[in-house]
Amino acid sequence: MRFTRPDERPSNEKSPSSEEPQIPSTVGLRDRIAHFTWPWFAATMSTGALAVVLANAPNRFPGLNTIGKIFYILDIVLFAIFNIAISTRFILVPKKLTASLHHPVEGLFFGAYWVSISLILNGAQSYGVPSSGPWLVRALEICFWMYCAVVFIVGVAQYFLFFKEERLNVADAMPAWIFPIYPLLVVGPMAGTMIPSQPSQAGWNMWIGAVMLQGLAWIVAYMMYGMYTQRLMSSSLPTPPTRPGMYVSVGPAGYTAAGLISLGTRAPSVVPPDIFTSSNLPDGQICKVVLIVAGLFVILFAYWYFFISSVAVISAVRRMSFTLNWWAFIFPNAGLALATIQAGNALNSPGIQGISSALIILLVIFWLFTAVFHIKALWRGDILWPGKDEDKTMEGVRWGRGH
Repeated sequence: MRFTRPDERPSNEKSPSSEEPQIPSTVGLRDRIAHFTWPWFAATMSTGALAVVLANAPNRFPGLNTIGKIFYILDIVLFAIFNIAISTRFILVPKKLTASLHHPVEGLFFGAYWVSISLILNGAQSYGVPSSGPWLVRALEICFWMYCAVVFIVGVAQYFLFFKEERLNVADAMPAWIFPIYPLLVVGPMAGTMIPSQPSQAGWNMWIGAVMLQGLAWIVAYMMYGMYTQRLMSSSLPTPPTRPGMYVSVGPAGYTAAGLISLGTRAPSVVPPDIFTSSNLPDGQICKVVLIVAGLFVILFAYWYFFISSVAVISAVRRMSFTLNWWAFIFPNAGLALATIQAGNALNSPGIQGISSALIILLVIFWLFTAVFHIKALWRGDILWPGKDEDKTMEGVRWGRGH
């Protein structure tokens, strides 16, 4: 099967020099699959995050749960298709597997794969447990700890690869530098969703593990925030097509606030009495107050980056062309929506719950908007095409003899 993309060069334009990358006008299916990169999993992150947000929406109506299930099932289908596509890519060009893990652009999105898994597990709790037996509760407990172990290793190993193999310039710092630790940022919200259905001991183990891992992820992300802010202060804004990627900076603070408030809400039911104090103080209630206040302390930081990113995107909207970064319109802001939902529930505030409902509506609109442009870009050959994707700078890893 052959695909042809329209020639974007005017007929009177000079041919590109031999030093510039040549983009073929006609390629085969095999060539296109060879450029299926990790950033594609930003689409499953966004779809899964939207399903989770819909499951937690405070102002509910008949049919909302069905809409959430549709997004959840779609997420699972897309995740399966993407797994087949990226596995085929690495079978066709095996060297791209290791090269992709520390590539300065593509490699940063390896974390999107694991965040997608977390959101599938979170959705299984929200949509599956109410309709299933205790076997699923036990299975999710096992999957939770397996996930935590794997993504902790990923967070260590991938940052080590970047430290060893790459030399990234702080003047080019992007929020995507946070991505290797991103899978741990969603552990808190995932645990907060799962704990109510877990036995008391399992719930306590999950709670304390989530608090510790959320702390690790937040501290690493906070260090990356410093470099990103330094870039914004001392260098230029990202190019217009990549401006939506600025929303990635919203996610760490948003998911951390959501996780802390959710874990705080669960604390009275899972924290054993006198575990932290030797007196008769109610440890669970103390943890609840501390974690909810900590979450409220962080949440406006996420809103601050949300508005900065929004102004930057609006100022360049006429110069933006589709890239897979556009999915950042959804998945980081879903963390902000979850944090707002948790804050509204914790404070019993109809006003905050109304804000969270408005955010959810915007997320659905932007998901539909981004999905349409994604399909259009795929059809036109603007993505999944030699020389057009995140792996275009991989030197020595391309078609040819001995690949």
